[in-house]
Amino acid sequence: MTTGKRRAPAGAAVLRGDITTAIRRALMQELAAVGYGRLSIEAVARRAGVSKTAIYRRWNSKLDLVLEVVTAAAGARLPALDTGSLRGDLALLFQVVAHALGHPLAAQIIPDLLAEAARNPTIDETLQQVLRARQQEVAGRLITRAVDRGELPATTDPDAAVDLIVGPLYWRLAIARTPVTDSYLEGLVDSVARALGAVDAVPRQRASPTSG
Repeated sequence: MTTGKRRAPAGAAVLRGDITTAIRRALMQELAAVGYGRLSIEAVARRAGVSKTAIYRRWNSKLDLVLEVVTAAAGARLPALDTGSLRGDLALLFQVVAHALGHPLAAQIIPDLLAEAARNPTIDETLQQVLRARQQEVAGRLITRAVDRGELPATTDPDAAVDLIVGPLYWRLAIARTPVTDSYLEGLVDSVARALGAVDAVPRQRASPTSG
Protein backbone atom coordinates (compact mmCIF):
# COMPACT_ATOMS: atom_id res chain seq x y z
CA MET A 1 0.00 0.00 0.00
CA THR A 2 1.23 3.50 -0.79
CA THR A 3 1.55 5.39 2.46
CA GLY A 4 1.53 8.93 1.08
CA LYS A 5 4.55 9.86 3.21
CA ARG A 6 6.91 12.49 1.90
CA ARG A 7 10.25 11.39 0.54
CA ALA A 8 13.15 12.23 2.86
CA PRO A 9 15.49 14.89 1.46
CA ALA A 10 18.78 13.61 0.04
CA GLY A 11 21.96 14.43 1.89
CA ALA A 12 21.82 17.60 3.92
CA ALA A 13 19.11 19.20 1.80
CA VAL A 14 16.56 21.25 3.70
CA LEU A 15 13.04 21.51 2.28
CA ARG A 16 11.69 25.05 2.36
CA GLY A 17 8.32 25.28 4.05
CA ASP A 18 7.02 28.04 1.78
CA ILE A 19 7.65 25.89 -1.30
CA THR A 20 5.90 22.91 0.30
CA THR A 21 2.91 25.12 1.13
CA ALA A 22 2.81 26.46 -2.43
CA ILE A 23 2.84 22.93 -3.84
CA ARG A 24 0.01 21.80 -1.57
CA ARG A 25 -2.08 24.82 -2.51
CA ALA A 26 -1.40 24.29 -6.21
CA LEU A 27 -2.30 20.60 -5.92
CA MET A 28 -5.72 21.40 -4.48
CA GLN A 29 -6.39 24.00 -7.17
CA GLU A 30 -5.25 21.73 -9.99
CA LEU A 31 -7.18 18.77 -8.61
CA ALA A 32 -10.34 20.88 -8.50
CA ALA A 33 -9.74 22.15 -12.03
CA VAL A 34 -8.99 18.90 -13.88
CA GLY A 35 -9.63 15.97 -11.54
CA TYR A 36 -7.31 13.18 -10.48
CA GLY A 37 -7.24 11.40 -13.84
CA ARG A 38 -5.87 14.41 -15.75
CA LEU A 39 -3.72 15.71 -12.91
CA SER A 40 0.01 15.88 -13.66
CA ILE A 41 3.09 16.77 -11.65
CA GLU A 42 4.07 19.16 -14.44
CA ALA A 43 0.85 21.12 -14.09
CA VAL A 44 1.10 21.28 -10.30
CA ALA A 45 4.70 22.50 -10.55
CA ARG A 46 3.73 25.13 -13.09
CA ARG A 47 0.85 26.39 -10.96
CA ALA A 48 3.05 26.47 -7.85
CA GLY A 49 5.87 28.23 -9.69
CA VAL A 50 8.40 25.52 -8.83
CA SER A 51 10.30 22.81 -10.66
CA LYS A 52 9.15 19.20 -10.91
CA THR A 53 12.27 18.31 -8.93
CA ALA A 54 10.98 20.35 -5.99
CA ILE A 55 7.88 18.14 -5.91
CA TYR A 56 9.78 14.87 -6.30
CA ARG A 57 12.06 15.85 -3.43
CA ARG A 58 8.96 15.75 -1.23
CA TRP A 59 6.74 13.08 -2.77
CA ASN A 60 7.49 9.97 -4.79
CA SER A 61 4.52 10.20 -7.13
CA LYS A 62 1.30 11.95 -8.01
CA LEU A 63 -0.60 9.44 -5.87
CA ASP A 64 1.58 10.10 -2.82
CA LEU A 65 1.14 13.85 -3.23
CA VAL A 66 -2.63 13.64 -3.57
CA LEU A 67 -3.10 11.21 -0.70
CA GLU A 68 -1.02 13.23 1.77
CA VAL A 69 -2.51 16.63 0.94
CA VAL A 70 -6.13 15.45 0.72
CA THR A 71 -5.83 13.31 3.87
CA ALA A 72 -4.43 16.27 5.80
CA ALA A 73 -7.28 18.49 4.62
CA ALA A 74 -9.98 15.90 5.32
CA GLY A 75 -8.51 14.98 8.70
CA ALA A 76 -8.26 18.52 10.06
CA ARG A 77 -9.38 18.53 13.66
CA LEU A 78 -12.88 19.62 14.52
CA PRO A 79 -13.47 22.30 17.14
CA ALA A 80 -14.40 21.08 20.59
CA LEU A 81 -17.99 19.88 20.24
CA ASP A 82 -19.03 20.45 23.82
CA THR A 83 -21.53 23.28 24.04
CA GLY A 84 -23.39 21.62 26.89
CA SER A 85 -26.31 20.27 24.87
CA LEU A 86 -26.92 17.93 21.95
CA ARG A 87 -28.68 20.61 19.91
CA GLY A 88 -25.87 23.07 20.54
CA ASP A 89 -23.28 20.50 19.50
CA LEU A 90 -25.27 19.65 16.36
CA ALA A 91 -25.59 23.32 15.43
CA LEU A 92 -21.83 23.84 15.77
CA LEU A 93 -21.00 20.67 13.83
CA PHE A 94 -23.39 21.57 11.01
CA GLN A 95 -21.84 25.02 10.69
CA VAL A 96 -18.35 23.49 10.42
CA VAL A 97 -19.41 20.82 7.92
CA ALA A 98 -21.43 23.27 5.82
CA HIS A 99 -18.46 25.62 5.64
CA ALA A 100 -16.08 22.80 4.65
CA LEU A 101 -18.33 21.11 2.08
CA GLY A 102 -19.55 24.43 0.71
CA HIS A 103 -16.03 25.54 -0.22
CA PRO A 104 -15.66 25.68 -4.04
CA LEU A 105 -12.56 23.47 -4.02
CA ALA A 106 -14.19 20.82 -1.82
CA ALA A 107 -17.32 20.81 -3.99
CA GLN A 108 -15.19 19.92 -7.00
CA ILE A 109 -12.62 17.64 -5.42
CA ILE A 110 -14.76 15.38 -3.23
CA PRO A 111 -17.05 13.90 -5.93
CA ASP A 112 -14.07 13.34 -8.24
CA LEU A 113 -12.02 11.54 -5.58
CA LEU A 114 -14.94 9.35 -4.58
CA ALA A 115 -15.39 8.33 -8.21
CA GLU A 116 -11.65 7.65 -8.50
CA ALA A 117 -11.76 5.56 -5.31
CA ALA A 118 -14.05 3.10 -7.09
CA ARG A 119 -11.20 2.45 -9.55
CA ASN A 120 -8.16 2.86 -7.30
CA PRO A 121 -7.96 0.58 -4.22
CA THR A 122 -5.22 2.69 -2.60
CA ILE A 123 -7.29 5.87 -2.78
CA ASP A 124 -10.35 3.95 -1.59
CA GLU A 125 -8.54 2.49 1.42
CA THR A 126 -7.05 5.85 2.40
CA LEU A 127 -10.37 7.68 2.17
CA GLN A 128 -12.09 4.95 4.17
CA GLN A 129 -9.49 5.28 6.93
CA VAL A 130 -9.98 9.05 7.07
CA LEU A 131 -13.76 8.72 7.11
CA ARG A 132 -13.69 6.09 9.85
CA ALA A 133 -11.38 8.25 11.95
CA ARG A 134 -13.69 11.25 11.52
CA GLN A 135 -16.70 9.08 12.34
CA GLN A 136 -15.07 7.92 15.57
CA GLU A 137 -14.19 11.50 16.44
CA VAL A 138 -17.77 12.70 16.00
CA ALA A 139 -19.16 9.70 17.86
CA GLY A 140 -16.74 10.16 20.75
CA ARG A 141 -17.24 13.89 21.14
CA LEU A 142 -20.88 14.41 20.35
CA ILE A 143 -22.86 11.21 20.77
CA THR A 144 -21.11 9.87 23.87
CA ARG A 145 -21.52 13.18 25.68
CA ALA A 146 -25.19 13.35 24.72
CA VAL A 147 -25.68 9.86 26.15
CA ASP A 148 -23.83 10.85 29.33
CA ARG A 149 -26.05 13.94 29.70
CA GLY A 150 -29.15 11.79 29.33
CA GLU A 151 -30.18 13.40 26.03
CA LEU A 152 -29.78 10.21 23.99
CA PRO A 153 -30.62 6.63 24.95
CA ALA A 154 -27.74 4.48 26.15
CA THR A 155 -28.59 2.07 23.33
CA THR A 156 -27.86 4.67 20.62
CA ASP A 157 -25.83 3.11 17.77
CA PRO A 158 -22.89 5.52 17.17
CA ASP A 159 -22.35 4.44 13.55
CA ALA A 160 -26.00 4.87 12.58
CA ALA A 161 -26.17 8.15 14.50
CA VAL A 162 -23.18 9.60 12.67
CA ASP A 163 -24.68 8.57 9.32
CA LEU A 164 -27.87 10.36 10.27
CA ILE A 165 -26.00 13.45 11.45
CA VAL A 166 -23.60 13.90 8.53
CA GLY A 167 -25.62 12.32 5.72
CA PRO A 168 -28.15 15.10 5.03
CA LEU A 169 -25.53 17.84 4.71
CA TYR A 170 -23.23 15.70 2.59
CA TRP A 171 -26.07 14.84 0.25
CA ARG A 172 -27.22 18.43 -0.08
CA LEU A 173 -23.79 20.06 -0.53
CA ALA A 174 -21.61 17.40 -2.18
CA ILE A 175 -24.19 15.53 -4.28
CA ALA A 176 -27.16 17.82 -4.95
CA ARG A 177 -24.92 20.92 -4.64
CA THR A 178 -27.70 22.97 -3.12
CA PRO A 179 -26.70 25.88 -0.86
CA VAL A 180 -27.84 25.85 2.75
CA THR A 181 -29.22 28.74 4.77
CA ASP A 182 -29.17 29.44 8.49
CA SER A 183 -32.85 28.52 8.70
CA TYR A 184 -32.18 25.22 6.93
CA LEU A 185 -29.43 24.37 9.42
CA GLU A 186 -31.64 25.31 12.35
CA GLY A 187 -34.40 23.05 11.05
CA LEU A 188 -31.90 20.26 10.44
CA VAL A 189 -30.77 20.43 14.07
CA ASP A 190 -34.34 19.82 15.26
CA SER A 191 -35.01 17.10 12.66
CA VAL A 192 -31.85 15.15 13.46
CA ALA A 193 -32.29 15.52 17.22
CA ARG A 194 -35.82 14.14 16.98
CA ALA A 195 -34.73 11.32 14.67
CA LEU A 196 -32.06 10.32 17.18
CA GLY A 197 -34.70 10.13 19.89
CA ALA A 198 -33.27 13.05 21.84
CA VAL A 199 -34.86 14.24 25.04
CA ASP A 200 -34.02 17.28 27.11
CA ALA A 201 -31.25 16.44 29.51
CA VAL A 202 -32.45 16.03 33.07
CA PRO A 203 -30.03 17.29 35.73
CA ARG A 204 -28.84 14.49 37.92
CA GLN A 205 -30.17 14.83 41.44
CA ARG A 206 -27.94 14.25 44.40
CA ALA A 207 -29.19 11.61 46.79
CA SER A 208 -30.77 13.15 49.87
CA PRO A 209 -29.05 12.20 53.11
CA THR A 210 -31.00 9.65 55.07
CA SER A 211 -32.45 11.11 58.25
CA GLY A 212 -31.58 9.27 61.40
